[in-house]
Amino acid sequence: MTDTSVVHQEFLTVDQLQIAPSRRHREVVIRYILLVTALVSVLVSTLIVWSLVREAWTFITGVVWADTWGQPGWFPRRGLYDIPTIVVASLIVTGIAMVVAGPLGLGAAVYLSEYANRRVRSWLKPALEILAGIPSVVLGFFALTWIAPNIVGRIGKTTFLVLGAVILIGYAAISAVIARSKIKQYREGTTDPSARIGAVASIATLVVVFALALAWILNVWLEFAPNNAGSLTAAGIGVGILTIPLVASISEDAMAAVPDSLRQASAGLGARKRTTATTVVLPAAISGIVAAFIVAVSRAIGETMVVFMAAGAADAARWTDNPFEGGLTMTAAMASLASGTDSVVGEGLTFQSLYFVGLLLFLTTLSLNIIASRFVAKVREVY
Repeated sequence: MTDTSVVHQEFLTVDQLQIAPSRRHREVVIRYILLVTALVSVLVSTLIVWSLVREAWTFITGVVWADTWGQPGWFPRRGLYDIPTIVVASLIVTGIAMVVAGPLGLGAAVYLSEYANRRVRSWLKPALEILAGIPSVVLGFFALTWIAPNIVGRIGKTTFLVLGAVILIGYAAISAVIARSKIKQYREGTTDPSARIGAVASIATLVVVFALALAWILNVWLEFAPNNAGSLTAAGIGVGILTIPLVASISEDAMAAVPDSLRQASAGLGARKRTTATTVVLPAAISGIVAAFIVAVSRAIGETMVVFMAAGAADAARWTDNPFEGGLTMTAAMASLASGTDSVVGEGLTFQSLYFVGLLLFLTTLSLNIIASRFVAKVREVY
């Protein structure tokens, strides 16, 4: 007969389950430290926006708005604040930059994601990212001393016309596809008047934009005069080179996030790699690709040193819509005036115009980020 022993089990008490007071105090301290850091970030952002709005409001309320449109150009020291001069120059530089960075960056992303093997990818992607580490002042000097005379200076009228025709043909093809879908929706789809009005307005907008682009290209072609000393085109190419790694990196990350099961299913149906990349991977990663382009546009609009050095203008510029002439973007206008702050303070609203341009830049990039976030949230695919 064996003896049975009773095993006494001790149960945990409420006091034993409680966190030690010293540990609880440390957690509270860390929590408040992190809260303070977050509030400091918010405070700094608020102060920056407040300083912009305060000085920009002085400009808004003090300037004669009739003098901000239709003037010979942007001459703030003379009291001429032609806003379209710097806005159009910024749009031209950004457009050229995206023409350079868009195809090259997206092509590099497709190759790295779909075609490159592990060995090639291991050195090609870091080499591409090194391009993003080049200081913008170095790239601006390169754009001024090499791109301007050797690329822009040698582009003839015929070459420019051919490039413009290629861009217009591509735009017309995309517009035709969009218009066809809109017409199909108009005929078959809905009876909602607002949807029908939206379809008509979309097609009309595409046609108007095509006509304006055609008129602009013909006007520039007739007035073609390359400027080897610096131009908006040279600045745009420089900014495009600077933006290629951004487009490539974000787009490649978006395509890498597409599940391999989609690629395998496409291959199982007999599709080639090219077909899989263009009809399966790219549509599945469209939200990330569009986000990459919008971030790149924001980066191009906000670039300073490249356009400051390579755009071919000083602290003032005449109105021009010719990309082969010198011009002044919004960021370059701020940089050129801020370099002479001591003499700017006493020149009427010249100093306040810096803050107004800064506020305009802030609102532009903020709008782009909001559009990007909403678009990504709308079309994002979750696998």
